[in-house]
Amino acid sequence: MKIIIAGAGDVGTHLAKLLSGEKHDIVVIDPDVDLLKQVESHTDLLTIEGSSTSIHILKEANVKNADLVIAVTNSQAVNTLTAILAKNLGAKKTISRIHHSEYLDRKDTEAFKNLGIDHMIYPEELAASEITGLLKETEATDVFEFSGGKLVMLVLKLEENTPIIDMTLRQIALENPHLNFRAVAIHRDSQTIIPTGIEKFLAGDLVCVLTHPKGIEKIKDYIGKRKKMKMQNIMILGGSRIGIKTAKKLEGHGNIKLIEMNKEKSFELADKLKNTLVINGDGRNAELITEEGINNMDAFISVTGNSETNILSCVLAKKYGVKKTIALIENIDYIDIAQKMGVDTLINKKMITASHIFQYTMKAEVKELKYLHGINAEVLEFVAKPGSKVTKVPIRELEVPEGAIIGGIVRGDEGFIAMGSTKIEENDMVVVFSLPDAVHKIEQYFN
Repeated sequence: MKIIIAGAGDVGTHLAKLLSGEKHDIVVIDPDVDLLKQVESHTDLLTIEGSSTSIHILKEANVKNADLVIAVTNSQAVNTLTAILAKNLGAKKTISRIHHSEYLDRKDTEAFKNLGIDHMIYPEELAASEITGLLKETEATDVFEFSGGKLVMLVLKLEENTPIIDMTLRQIALENPHLNFRAVAIHRDSQTIIPTGIEKFLAGDLVCVLTHPKGIEKIKDYIGKRKKMKMQNIMILGGSRIGIKTAKKLEGHGNIKLIEMNKEKSFELADKLKNTLVINGDGRNAELITEEGINNMDAFISVTGNSETNILSCVLAKKYGVKKTIALIENIDYIDIAQKMGVDTLINKKMITASHIFQYTMKAEVKELKYLHGINAEVLEFVAKPGSKVTKVPIRELEVPEGAIIGGIVRGDEGFIAMGSTKIEENDMVVVFSLPDAVHKIEQYFN
């Protein structure tokens, strides 16, 4: 594909890195020459200095032959204008990053499509949805549903006292034939492993387990995560756009407190959030959060604009006995550190956004694409096209690329775990776990 990325900020750079190894013809446009140099230092891509709203610059990038134009600058106005111009100059498909949820209204999206914007991405909305979803299955650090919940993937952290420590996958399967699941990955010491039958589980492992909804409680019961935690009292640190969106989504489902340091902004938030108690103060202050009942909180969500503050405040909340902590991390280098410090779940806005956009660059039909926070891997739900390679032989004969594993299949209204003898049929929804290098290799099996 010929892809033009407008914006060499965090999202644009991450996208460029993600796509650079996939044999795409990519051009990155930005007026900031220093940002372009950073892109060039990590990738072998063509960069153009200038504004993506310039018709001259877009023509220089050969926009008329572009399969996809992705506008992800920090300016909503620049993004929308870039996408409109690009479409009118011949680009086949356009995506624009936005900063206001009102643009996602169905009537507005139709109006923007008529102007030339095919898809609009609102990172804060995506991040807030991830956060609220994480509060449903509280024993997991991440939870993902496929085909409306017909298959579910849990990411579970194994503690020292977990019963399966030092057991192999084969042992567990033989001793527990009633457990219908597939462990598709183990994340250990900053490395992600596609497990074989002889792989042992160790304390501290993050294990990605695919199952059907009826199997969730059996798996949690088996590994010792029996107690369902109620998320009734929730504290949010930071009145950012993500903080506001998260509070709005949670209102009516519990007692929500939001702490914001800026006094004027606190008053604004109090007007916007009718069912959230807004507190003006410094959430890093142990005395303040103690007064506001941190000891009684079921969840603590830190989404300030500072990664260090988010990590440390979650560590502090954990010391006060909070069951579930979620931190927004902008600096990817902090992810491993935060996990080792005990933060339950990490959210990275640019990775969520980049992964969401990534699915539009694929030739195979992808119904869902989920990024695994802190694991640097993707979970995709492919549609098996008629006549595609994946439908020709049973899974054990497919020679699935290294770094990928077929976990489960949804056929009609039924979801089930994939076995070696399973033969995938045309139009099946197939859930695949893949490391970044293997995504486009396994994609070819579904075309």
